[in-house]
Amino acid sequence: MSSVTLISTGIVILIVITIAFGGTFLLRVVGGNVPANELQRSYFRAGHAHAGVLVILGLLVRLWVELGGAPEWSALLADGVLFAAILMPAGFFLSVIGRDPEKPNGLKLLIWLGALSLTIGVGAAGIGLIVAGANA
Repeated sequence: MSSVTLISTGIVILIVITIAFGGTFLLRVVGGNVPANELQRSYFRAGHAHAGVLVILGLLVRLWVELGGAPEWSALLADGVLFAAILMPAGFFLSVIGRDPEKPNGLKLLIWLGALSLTIGVGAAGIGLIVAGANA
């Protein structure tokens, strides 16, 4: 693996600390220690879950693309999964900030951008691995 890949992977792994902190925030919300309406509780739960799952998926995709010898274009686009791990949770959390929002704000767009990034990343990884396998 390149030094850039190793460094950025180390950074992503350290970012898991923020996901753990998000879990403690979520416990405070669910426990009633942080005021939140039902919309906020739902979005906070979704944001936390997406962060954890997508970081793990992004790291696994990165590993398989690298070890599988997928084409360079595939490896670059596959990092879209890690971008989704940032965009989607940010959209869930930031779109319901404020006192008792009735609906998500415009930052909900980040959720959709994350979904697009996830789709491109997973698609590129899958195609790249198939190409690598066919060429092997």
